[in-house]
Amino acid sequence: MSDYKKTLLLPKTQFPMKANLKQREPEMLKFWEDTEAYEKMVAASDSKKEYVLHDGPPYANGHIHMGTALNKVLKDIVIKSRNIQGQQAQYVPGWDCHGLPIEHKVEQELKKKNKELDTLTIRKICRSYAAKWLDTQRKEFKRLGVLGVWETPYMTMNPEYEAATARELGKFMERDGVVRGKKPIYWCCDCRTALAEAEVEYEDHTSPSIYVRFPLADENAQKLGNIDISRLYIAIWTTTPWTIPDNMGVAVHPDFDYAIVKSNNDFYILAEGLLEECSAKFGWESPEIIKTIRGAELEGLQAKHPIYNRPSPIVLADYVTLETGTGCVHTAPGHGREDFETGLKYRLEVYSPMNDRGEFLPEVEFFSGLNVWEANPAVIKKLTDIGNLLASEDISHSYPHCWRCKKPVIFRATTQWFVGMDENSLRDRSLDAIRNKVDWIPGWGEERIYNMVKNRPDWCISRQRNWGVPISALICEDCDETWFDAQWVYDICDKYASHETGCDYWFEAPIEEIVPEGLTCSKCGGTHWKRETDILDVWFDSGTSYAAVVEQRPETRFPADLYLEGSDQHRGWFHSSLLASMGTRDVPPYKTVLTHGYVVDSEGRKMSKSIGNVIAPQEIIDKYGAEILRMWVSASNYQEDIRISDETLNRLVDAYRRIRNTCRYLLSNLNDFDPQKKVAANDLLPLDKYALDMVSRHHAEIQNAYKSFEFHKVYHTLHNLCVVDLSAFYLDIIKDRLYVEEESGLKRRSAQTVLWQILLMLLQDMAPILSFTAEEAFQSMSDAIKGALDQTKTVFALRYSPDSVDLKESELADWEKLTMIRSVVNKAIEPNRKNGVVGKSLDAQVTLYASEDIHRLIYSETLDEQEFFIVSKVIMAHLEDAPTDAYEDEEVPELKVSVEAAPGGKCERCWRITEELGTDPSFPDACPRCSQVLKTVA
Repeated sequence: MSDYKKTLLLPKTQFPMKANLKQREPEMLKFWEDTEAYEKMVAASDSKKEYVLHDGPPYANGHIHMGTALNKVLKDIVIKSRNIQGQQAQYVPGWDCHGLPIEHKVEQELKKKNKELDTLTIRKICRSYAAKWLDTQRKEFKRLGVLGVWETPYMTMNPEYEAATARELGKFMERDGVVRGKKPIYWCCDCRTALAEAEVEYEDHTSPSIYVRFPLADENAQKLGNIDISRLYIAIWTTTPWTIPDNMGVAVHPDFDYAIVKSNNDFYILAEGLLEECSAKFGWESPEIIKTIRGAELEGLQAKHPIYNRPSPIVLADYVTLETGTGCVHTAPGHGREDFETGLKYRLEVYSPMNDRGEFLPEVEFFSGLNVWEANPAVIKKLTDIGNLLASEDISHSYPHCWRCKKPVIFRATTQWFVGMDENSLRDRSLDAIRNKVDWIPGWGEERIYNMVKNRPDWCISRQRNWGVPISALICEDCDETWFDAQWVYDICDKYASHETGCDYWFEAPIEEIVPEGLTCSKCGGTHWKRETDILDVWFDSGTSYAAVVEQRPETRFPADLYLEGSDQHRGWFHSSLLASMGTRDVPPYKTVLTHGYVVDSEGRKMSKSIGNVIAPQEIIDKYGAEILRMWVSASNYQEDIRISDETLNRLVDAYRRIRNTCRYLLSNLNDFDPQKKVAANDLLPLDKYALDMVSRHHAEIQNAYKSFEFHKVYHTLHNLCVVDLSAFYLDIIKDRLYVEEESGLKRRSAQTVLWQILLMLLQDMAPILSFTAEEAFQSMSDAIKGALDQTKTVFALRYSPDSVDLKESELADWEKLTMIRSVVNKAIEPNRKNGVVGKSLDAQVTLYASEDIHRLIYSETLDEQEFFIVSKVIMAHLEDAPTDAYEDEEVPELKVSVEAAPGGKCERCWRITEELGTDPSFPDACPRCSQVLKTVA
């Protein structure tokens, strides 16, 4: 017997692509660095079609987590896909190096050493701390396969950046958009600083809930009816007993009905709608309603503070509700936004007598020196002793906590710097920009940020910390008046930019160097000045990155095309960036905002160390490789919270293996292919034309999905293309042709021409997501194929468009029908294979009992039916002649199939069974087709 197998054109057995990702990925990272892959990717794109994704800066204060990994991979996908589509998109990574997160960590370290240090020393340590973690995170982000200008990132602690941030504050000042005043803001007693709304997290908290009566012995209360005003009270409810000492009034709704109720010879005023609930809490039995009045009739009456001998006037407010409590709201203008606004309206004192640690000052009788949490039981006891406590209980509710120290925060009125939301119509202009000048993906993001901006208070931009950009302003030591001048601020900013450590200059320079000569206070005429020591809100730092980066870096331009961050940034970076840019530029800093969800475990729970469900990116990389993590990002619908688990990752490993094996198959069958000898599109065999058209259409779908940020569609389309359309269909069919037909003949070269183009399309589709694998496949291509790509050194610089075969709609419809027929034939063969009638499909002879239309399709010159069905013989018959046991399927009702073992002997070369075996005496074990090929290689 001749060894015909030696003449088969089998793929290379030592193909270089091996799936050992966690070992091979670091080698690829070094290759990208050595070959300057990022630079080549950018250079291959059209600079006239620039696309700017602006990177939101993560905090440089710890290892990356799954959320930051998700974020960076999404951005990398955008950058790479835009470049592959011809748009020049550069990635300038950034870091937020200032603020409480870093200073808090440094303070924790210093406390362990019992050190009290000056501002400049703390700033130096913070700078070093941020630089250390920046380097760590940079390595971790690069390990994910993210390309960018990693050696020249932007950092909020760079002198040029700090100067740009301070200059933006100067622009607000120049527009009269900044004011300094006393208002209630979130305050962390542990961190001793003001907090922005974006720096507050809501967690469950147990608070004392108390009901308190305020005496109403006002002679004017006689108008309420025939009651003993010496025994008249108005009842309030609060969950912050510590604010009772700072009470300045009681608010009622002007339009609610309030009942004057008699119980145990005392008279009480409270909302009629809450009487039943309150009576149960107070232990009242059968309270008597003396009279019902409108809330507006109570305005101006003077209640008395329940502890101190001072008035608490009754005022009107629309925010009073009947959801819970008494319908009468304890009002402390120093401890609440609405209380503050009511206080302004009624000229109530904004009273907040406590220090930065939340401890009451000596002037506060009974509670001096107690912090707010210690004051709660003390206030309750005092009210009980006086007899003004009606009821008390503990309740669990959602309460604001500091984002850094995780402790409960308070509302506290302090003197702060604010950007006025209604100054220069900032709020209205920002709302208009949200509605009309920005695209929000997903759409619900628009409504979310719109409502936040619509209802937010003035932006408190000052922080009582050390590590950040100082507020460039002077304060009169004689009267506390502030002074700043825009040009003076800009001159200070120039000093920051040229100073080695940026705005350390503000703290280092002698006051005489900072204060303009002869400056006098416009309020008191004083000449004694001190520098403002407050720093800017870290969200102002990051929010002005459009000025420090987008407008300044050569890789970018203003406004950016895209901001891409997590959904928490609607009240964070998206929010502050919008307000800052609208306040100084009158335009939003971005054209499109894309939001992704949080990473959660398989049960949808937030990752938490206490639960023990935290998965670190490095764990996934060590076990599976970064490629699987990138695949997980693309396979997920990032617009929702994204689940991750070992089960999910294992499924992706299997999907990855199928895609990788498709690439291996393509490459192994192209090792002898030279694009210079490709078959012209018009000369391709019909099946090859159809395959090229099919893959081209999927390629277009994938590229459109990249454009619309639908990366899960990219993954699913790519996976289905490899598994269904290629492996199970086209590649399966042409395997015989590739291995058996004449090496340089039309049939084989036609298939290779299409495989070559499919490979190049696949690599472009894969590269943004499966970057390591796509590059490895690209580098594994033959020298002939790479040589035809005009010195392209990296897959990211690959710019290729397939040949157009221009199939007519009728041709496409015929091929779709043929694929359905093939599916039915495969279904018919399978039970016969299991029953032993045939072994492989090549052992089979199939008879197709079919309609005239199917006869037309099978007998057309389009089809090699043995190749198409991968059987040894196909017989066509009329549908009406089908035996009763013929296989039928509703997928193609005009077709029935019979399967039996093919007659004849097996060709030792192609394994088809034929009755013409050995017709050429020179090749007794070969079929006529193989005999003809063997003659050419003899």
